[in-house]
Order: sequence, then C-alpha cells, then structure tokens
Amino acid sequence: MIEEIHYRVGGPVRGHFPGHHRSTRGDSGFEFRGHASLLDAPDPRRLDLHASLRDPFGGWRVRVHAQRMAVPVAMVVDLSASMGFEGTRRKLDVVADFVDSLAWSAWRTGDSFGFVGCEAVVCDAMLQPQTRSRGAGGIVARALRLYTPTGRSAHGLLDAVQHLSRQRSLVFLVSDFHLPPALVEQVLDSLAAHEVVPVVLWDPLEFGPAARRGLLPVVDPETGHRRLVWWRPALRARWQAARAAHRERLLQALRSRRLSPLVIEGGFEAEAVTRHFLA
Repeated sequence: MIEEIHYRVGGPVRGHFPGHHRSTRGDSGFEFRGHASLLDAPDPRRLDLHASLRDPFGGWRVRVHAQRMAVPVAMVVDLSASMGFEGTRRKLDVVADFVDSLAWSAWRTGDSFGFVGCEAVVCDAMLQPQTRSRGAGGIVARALRLYTPTGRSAHGLLDAVQHLSRQRSLVFLVSDFHLPPALVEQVLDSLAAHEVVPVVLWDPLEFGPAARRGLLPVVDPETGHRRLVWWRPALRARWQAARAAHRERLLQALRSRRLSPLVIEGGFEAEAVTRHFLA
C-alpha cells in the first residue's frame, strides 16, 4: 500500500489550475483575502455593506476572495554511481519508494508531478515532464528499480532547471551529496527560483565497515578507483572526521540558503517526510 505524504509550500502560489494551496490569485474562491474598493474590484455581488459603512472615506468596499491553486511538484535525482550503493537497502530502491509516494500524493492533492534524473548530463531515459497522470509515478519507480547508475559525475544536476516548470515549483533534490562542495552550491543556486527540499540519502553502512581491524578493499563509486587499505582504529577515526567535516560543509551550504534538509538513513517513511513539513 502506498503511503501518502502531506506537504505544503512556504508561501502563496501563483498557479493557473485550482488546487489545494493558498494563492493570491483568482476571485472566485472561498478564502477571504480582504477588502478592496468597488472601483478596483467591480463586482457588486460581493459588496460588503458593514465594511462600506466603516470606511472613513465613504467608499464602497467589496469582499475579495482567493482561489486555492495547484503547484508543480518535481523530483530532481542524482543518478551518479554512488547512488547505486546497497547497504541496508539499495539507494535507488529507496528513491523509487519515495517517487511512488510523492507522485501518488501529488495526484491526490491535484498537483502535477515531474521527475529529472541526472548523471553527467540529464538522463533522457529517466525524464518525466510535469503530468497529472495517475500512473506516472509507478512508471518512474519501476524504471528506478531496474536502473544501474554508472555516471562518474552528477554535473547534469546543473541542467535540471531547464526541465522544470517555469512556475515556482516544490522541488525535492535527492542525492547522497557525495559531490564536490562547489558543485552542490552551484546546483542549489540554479534552483533558487523554486522552493527546494534537499533530501540527503545516506546509508549507515557506507561510512565504514563494522570490523575494527583488517585488510579491506575499498572502491570509490564515483571514479571506480579501487585500492586495499589496512583498516585500523586510527584510520576509522580519520574516516569519521572526514565524514563529519563533509556533513558540516553540506549543512553550512544549506543553512546559508535557508534550506532545511530532509535526511533519510536506511528506508523511506512517508510519515517522516510529512513531519519535515510540519516542523
């Protein structure tokens, strides 16, 4: 059973389709927005006699309502090789669960859903333009479960904005963020016109083996470089320090742009995503 996500946007939307989210557009809705002069809103059916009598200038006042509108919801996903990591769960399977839930929730809410998968370039095979089709999420999720990421970089994320709606959208940027800090900042800046939710996808097993000591083969999934290391407590400490420094750089880049990350460690939980929007 697909779990539903309850999300919301931070401010009024400027959509053209009726939906669930607050807006400042339209005059046929049910949400009271305020009063306006009859000259500015020439609709005598909405004349408010009480407000008109209180007007110090003796003008006619009209009730103005706002119509709730839909917002485009999109997921931009890093498909570089590190996203193929399989620990407690395969990362792309977690993303597929997220897609299933988000697309279903968008359809239930009346919003459109889009998906942009990026390696070194935007991957045409993993591109879903904005749609209100009920089954679009399931198609993308199945493709993700069969996909083997081999990209050596995620520079295609810089071009993802070209495949998003021109309207301000709710964009989930999904990655493990094992990327150069400069690239992360460039990607965040390229999406500044949208409301971005950074989704940090980590697995507890990718940050070091459980063994305390021994000869260990390690692979850099982004470059494919392999080598043998002697795993020992001192190296573990250096590894953990590097992880903490990388995490702090990432959080600093997000905080400087007033973005709050959604961290997923292990499996996907729709309730955790909902809590993120209620925090």
